[in-house]
Amino acid sequence: MTTYRRQWQSAPLPQRLATGPGVEVKQVFVEGYSDVAFWRGIFNRYESERLRFEVSVPHRADMAKGKQVLLKILEEQGDTVILCMDSDFDYLFNSGSRQSYTVNHTPNLFHTYTYASENYLCYAPSLHGVCVKATKTDVRIFDFERFMADYSRAIYPLFLWYAHSALCSNENYFKLIDFRTSVKLNYVEINNNGRSTIEWLQRQVEKRLTSLEQRYPKSKEEMPAFEKEICARGVSPEDTYLFMQGHTLMDNVVMVLLNAVCDQLKLIAGNNIATSSMSGQTLRNEISNYHNELRNVREILLDNENYKECFLYKKLCADIERYIFNLRF
Repeated sequence: MTTYRRQWQSAPLPQRLATGPGVEVKQVFVEGYSDVAFWRGIFNRYESERLRFEVSVPHRADMAKGKQVLLKILEEQGDTVILCMDSDFDYLFNSGSRQSYTVNHTPNLFHTYTYASENYLCYAPSLHGVCVKATKTDVRIFDFERFMADYSRAIYPLFLWYAHSALCSNENYFKLIDFRTSVKLNYVEINNNGRSTIEWLQRQVEKRLTSLEQRYPKSKEEMPAFEKEICARGVSPEDTYLFMQGHTLMDNVVMVLLNAVCDQLKLIAGNNIATSSMSGQTLRNEISNYHNELRNVREILLDNENYKECFLYKKLCADIERYIFNLRF
């Protein structure tokens, strides 16, 4: 192990490709390594013969990463670099804090508008395509858009309480772990497009909501005004999932949903092969070939880029286009 490590350390690093005269290279810093591909995919469309972007994680001796590191870079380097980050709740809170104001009103700082990039990966209209790639079966047995709208409406009241709690950071009475426990899916019954699952979820939400209203009557009084503010930022009950914590959405909702649907699609494909006219070794070879073509659902979801029609993504692109238009070469 030590020998390999020394060889790796001593290997010469490739040099950056030289750029021609008149080409401006803008340094783009992102929160972490998992964000590089997402933002690279966005900036690809804006490169030209005169403008290039280099997306990377800040290099620091202490190896620190994340949103606070980027905001520190903003203080130190100003508009000489481009910063890209997850919105978290800063977009929804607008100017409710110094950080939210900075995130929403800095021309060279771009944020996802969704809670995080994971929310884009889970964009409902794209999920059927994820299943097709994973199972090689293009049969529509589930309406992902309708289910995610139903899911969003079910969790919307609790989302308001969780967001309000995050805004009241001095209290933080409804923590992420409690929100995650309340909105996660333990299973998805895909019959009737998951209706029984949504009904089960609604019962869990109602229990938690009753408990919160009883324990925090002051927050209950503040909720209508807070809801009005949040809705003014673009949140609606049908698209709540775009604004909830990204990893909770991906790990505890969408992956559960995709696995349930993909399992059924694989059964359909297997049955179609088994009931075909093939037999003997030919049939066994066909079944083996099909299983060899299957892919990991999570890996496909992480590579998903079919969210370009999302209204929040278009809003993000408009910000970048405005910034590039105002550049002076």
